[in-house]
Amino acid sequence: MLIQNKIVFITGASSGIGEATAKQFARMGAHLLLCARNIESLNSSALQLKDEYNIEVYPIQLDVRQKNTIATVFQALPKKWQQVDILVNNAGLAAGLDFIQEGSLDDWEQMIDTNVKGLLYITKQILPQMIARNSGHIINIGSIAGHQVYPKGAVYCATKFAVNALSMGLRMDLSGTKIRVTTIDPGAVETNFSLVRFKGDAARASAVYDGIQALTPDDIADAILYSATRPSHVNINEMIILPTDQASISLFSRQPAREK
Repeated sequence: MLIQNKIVFITGASSGIGEATAKQFARMGAHLLLCARNIESLNSSALQLKDEYNIEVYPIQLDVRQKNTIATVFQALPKKWQQVDILVNNAGLAAGLDFIQEGSLDDWEQMIDTNVKGLLYITKQILPQMIARNSGHIINIGSIAGHQVYPKGAVYCATKFAVNALSMGLRMDLSGTKIRVTTIDPGAVETNFSLVRFKGDAARASAVYDGIQALTPDDIADAILYSATRPSHVNINEMIILPTDQASISLFSRQPAREK
């Protein structure tokens, strides 16, 4: 399926999987509507993509947790940018790693508001025009944590189980339309994910990936692009992607001396 000149909206696009996904779609000639909280990084990436791929890019500073701001921002967009062909709900995070009885309410609310409610707010904003045109593709970035749970990660896992459930529900509610819904569920991807989870503790974040060859953002972006470019009668419902060194959510084959 050709995506040249299609409008692709990516949340959390200033780094990691979101940034890599923007590059993949830009390479294929899509025009990009990008949002993130870090507008400086987003603007820098947008300029680079415009220059390198000769496409249009519209960066927006946006926190997906702010439902009223989302509506205001989209109402102010030029009409062209309101007609989104592919939505990549990428914005998400983990905060803290604690037993439930010791967990931070602020961490819980941040994860639930971003990973679940934020995804819903953005999807609710975009979906009506997809339904009106009977065309579109929603790609939700879930996690292996939406299929398996690990100690001290119950709330994060619950949010990703919710992404999985919402994706399944969307497919049911959109049955009879030509709108496709995909979930991409990665295992260990080396991004700033762990740095955010551990609130800037670089040593602790780095240790998550010690001794394994983790996935890269480009690996996941490649899967997203693959899903988006299948023929229109083909829907990739779900794709679980793990590093070869990862057998389950918590079982890794670690080699202490391995060079990355």
